[in-house]
Amino acid sequence: MLDEPTSILSPGQRTREPAGDGHPRSPRWTPDDVLGLFELPFADLLFRAQQVHRAHHDANAVQLSTLLSIKTGGCSEDCGYCPQAARYHTGVDNEAMLGLGAVLDAARAAKDAGATRFCMGAAWRGPKERDLAPVLDMVRGVKALGLETCCTLGMLKDGQAEALAEAGLDYYNHNLDTSAGFYGEIVTTRGHGDRLDTLGRVRGAGIHVCCGGIVGMGESRRERAALIAELASLDPPPESVPINHLVQVEGTPLHAKLHGERAIDPLEFVRTIAAARISMPSSMVRLSAGRRELGEAVQALCFLAGANSVFYGDRLLVTGNPDVEADRALFEKLGLEPA
Repeated sequence: MLDEPTSILSPGQRTREPAGDGHPRSPRWTPDDVLGLFELPFADLLFRAQQVHRAHHDANAVQLSTLLSIKTGGCSEDCGYCPQAARYHTGVDNEAMLGLGAVLDAARAAKDAGATRFCMGAAWRGPKERDLAPVLDMVRGVKALGLETCCTLGMLKDGQAEALAEAGLDYYNHNLDTSAGFYGEIVTTRGHGDRLDTLGRVRGAGIHVCCGGIVGMGESRRERAALIAELASLDPPPESVPINHLVQVEGTPLHAKLHGERAIDPLEFVRTIAAARISMPSSMVRLSAGRRELGEAVQALCFLAGANSVFYGDRLLVTGNPDVEADRALFEKLGLEPA
């Protein structure tokens, strides 16, 4: 159990060290620090998360992002959760990249529905140069509509992050997925360090980082704590932190392993959101995949625990997402306003 904190941001701040330039580094959170948060009584954890949330954000505002799959299926990776992997039989076809017009039409519709950020995802290990050129046009076009831009394209090579930044990309999403210790149970075609290398290229290019993970893949509470600790200890932490609740898709290894049974208790998911909020006070913590399965009551607890961003729309890459009207109704019930 944690010692009583000296501020609402403890325990991470107790290991804060000065950087060489005299400015403080980001708090260094250990897995034990975060595990201590998970083990707090539920009411105490949510109270602390609310304190942190209100100190850094509008307590009743939610940021709305829409995610579009611009290139679906055919991925060469073996991520055990992903229906877009070419090696799995999930009914997801290998489709050609969407054209610029279709992407801009979807972006306009997202903006009209209230989204402020438009995210474009492609099922690649990483973009080839011939793939990147049309994506740069999409980024420029979406940016011109007045939306924040985000891409998730896999691993980036030298120079690609700079090209995206020059085109006007605001955010790049590249999740750690899970803890370093559990990572090999989920993915073998790329290493945990490969993900950190891409995040370094994104930071170096001046693009904001969107980085989170997936829970409910059979990991332990300690492994969830280790994931949150690593995210919080990135310097600086990600500006956006998507927390995904695993959607088990038939044909993927995780569906076979977990037999379609829920692998994480809903209140444990709420605890994960609260731990992310406390350890990353300035970040936007986003409810991402799996919101439909959580239901309204658990989503409400997630907002109470410090979530302040959602993916908004009827699809999330290739899995379902609560539709716009259902989200609007929930936000009205909770008194939440778009940020």
